[in-house]
Amino acid sequence: MLMRNPLPELQFTYTLPYGANVSDRGVQFTIFSRSATGMRVLLYDHVDDRDPTEVIDLDRNVDRWGDVWSVLIPGLKAGQLYHFQANGPFDPEAGQWFDGNARLVDPYAKALAGCFQESTDGLIRPPKCVVIDDHFDWEGDRHLRRPLSESIIYEMHVRGFTQSKTAKVHCPGSYLGVIEKIPYLQSLGITAVELMPVHEFPIKDIHGNVKDRPNYWGYDPLAFFAPHRGYSHSTEPGAQVNEFKTMVKALHNAGIEVILDVVFNHTCEGNERGPVLSFKGLENQTYYMLSGGGAHYGNYTGCGNTFNGNHPVCRELIFHCLRHWVHNYHIDGFRFDLASILSRDRYGNLIPNAPVIDLIAEDPMLADTKIIAEAWDAAGAYQVGSFGDLRWAEWNGRYRDDVRRYWRGDPGMVGAMATRLSGSSDLYEHSGRAPSNSINFITSHDGYTMNDLVSYKDKHNDANGEGNRDGDNNNLSDNYGVEGPTRKKHIEQLRLRQIKNMLSTLLISQGVPMLVMGDEARRTQKGNNNAYCQDNETSWMNWSLVESNADLLRFVRALTAFRRQQPALMRNRFLSGRPSDARGVPDVSWFESTGKPIQWEKPDGTLVCWLAKPSASDDPAGFGRDMLIIMNGTPETKKLVLPEMVRGQRWRLFLDTSKDSPEDMYPDLDGPEPPANRHLDLPYRSMMVYVAEA
Repeated sequence: MLMRNPLPELQFTYTLPYGANVSDRGVQFTIFSRSATGMRVLLYDHVDDRDPTEVIDLDRNVDRWGDVWSVLIPGLKAGQLYHFQANGPFDPEAGQWFDGNARLVDPYAKALAGCFQESTDGLIRPPKCVVIDDHFDWEGDRHLRRPLSESIIYEMHVRGFTQSKTAKVHCPGSYLGVIEKIPYLQSLGITAVELMPVHEFPIKDIHGNVKDRPNYWGYDPLAFFAPHRGYSHSTEPGAQVNEFKTMVKALHNAGIEVILDVVFNHTCEGNERGPVLSFKGLENQTYYMLSGGGAHYGNYTGCGNTFNGNHPVCRELIFHCLRHWVHNYHIDGFRFDLASILSRDRYGNLIPNAPVIDLIAEDPMLADTKIIAEAWDAAGAYQVGSFGDLRWAEWNGRYRDDVRRYWRGDPGMVGAMATRLSGSSDLYEHSGRAPSNSINFITSHDGYTMNDLVSYKDKHNDANGEGNRDGDNNNLSDNYGVEGPTRKKHIEQLRLRQIKNMLSTLLISQGVPMLVMGDEARRTQKGNNNAYCQDNETSWMNWSLVESNADLLRFVRALTAFRRQQPALMRNRFLSGRPSDARGVPDVSWFESTGKPIQWEKPDGTLVCWLAKPSASDDPAGFGRDMLIIMNGTPETKKLVLPEMVRGQRWRLFLDTSKDSPEDMYPDLDGPEPPANRHLDLPYRSMMVYVAEA
């Protein structure tokens, strides 16, 4: 039984902002609960303490305004450890989960410390909240405000990026470890890192599905406002706050933006069989979508529960959270996991103009940030091409699938490939959006790596402990004759060629390209397409691959540099096929292997695209070049005639994926000229790009 010591002469001062806020008078604790009959603050001296050193009872008549409980505790400072505890009705059949013995994480906690602890009564005690002083010397750092159309995104995992011994860093697996690898990121030519979840989540699976299974990816949030303690190099409670800010400042100094992958669709508390850790024990009926009169949780996420994002209280929390990351951490943008959840009302129905989606897009304090939706959920919603308004970009799942199919050699994919190469106008133009609303990707954390996409036909997820039942069965992949690693030279050569084909396509398409950590060096997960629990060499970046695949890395670096130099690849308007400059040359023209305009109804698997340089008004610096993009997605060598319109200009080869390094890439745009008779033999499954001389 906890001792509840009264603290006399407390004075109620103000209710907002929520959470624990430091002043010269002490710390103000503020929390929402409509149904609680009692509220307490538990204070701890040490992170490993099993019981609080002091318990502060809030007076319902003095310390509560409306549904907000708030109390100023004099003498407390930054670094103080605490939990909340709430009394109230326990009626799970009606959706009420109050438990006066449960220790609760503050939904607005700015940092957590320590580990989960088990108590004698069977309850799970979550990590302790830490009172944080937000002061940090940013030394003039500001958001970089790079236009989305000029971005090249690199999706990465903070821990996995430097945890391997091959990283050879002083602070492996941490925010500070990322700083040590900034020169590599700069050399790669990316403009933004998209960090997989860094808000607090349980390090181990707390639901007992598989004993001691790590929660590596982090898509199981516990505290939305708090940077993950597991990525801090220091073990001092709250150290992760300054270390994260130090990382952001260093990345900004290097010209690299920081985008966070945020998970406002569910929490780690699970369904009715899950633990009471925070939201459940404070106002379960508000924070979650419930069904069956409150007895069951709506599960539109596949994770047991669904956060009730369009409830006004939850909407306010999301709003405050985004502002918190932008203004306290200088974050440049967000990618919203399973964002279609945000299109659902409190009953789970998909609704147009969902309030929280409009709120995010229209908030003036978030106007400089990039907002990116994963525009689907686990319950069948698929909103690619129709999510939100002009501010919202989307992970383009259609791009991923069509590019994979084309290069695999699936029939009938030439038209789809042309559309994806052009920025997916079929998805975005009708609503007035731009090519940059399409975040193009071929691989992501969720699925195969690029190396595995060309090495495995079937997933190999046995190590996850779920009998290989988890993960997507439809990967649009191929192994080209052997499942997994092989010593057969011709297969290995073809796999490398296919990797070059897809990376070249990605970085030469209209829209915004997203690379995945390690794809530039053929990182493999050995066929695991759902490595969410693999906190080991399976998921970590193997830095020895950077050396053994130096030729591919050179290829990728040249691609990113070329993209950044060519405004023709970063257009803010869709290609029209009409003249766009004084020359009277169409902005894009399509041809078949005969050199004639393509007949879309009878494609032969090849694609020739003339991409004209932008007009002088769109390219005042005059860096733009005309390009010829030539593709053969078939397993056969094709005879090809270049179109008549190439005459009158001098062309130089930029890349040829059928060639071995260094003849596969000419970074200085000084490669061989095309044959004078315009006749080419285009090898099977290959891609060439010629660039007109200035």
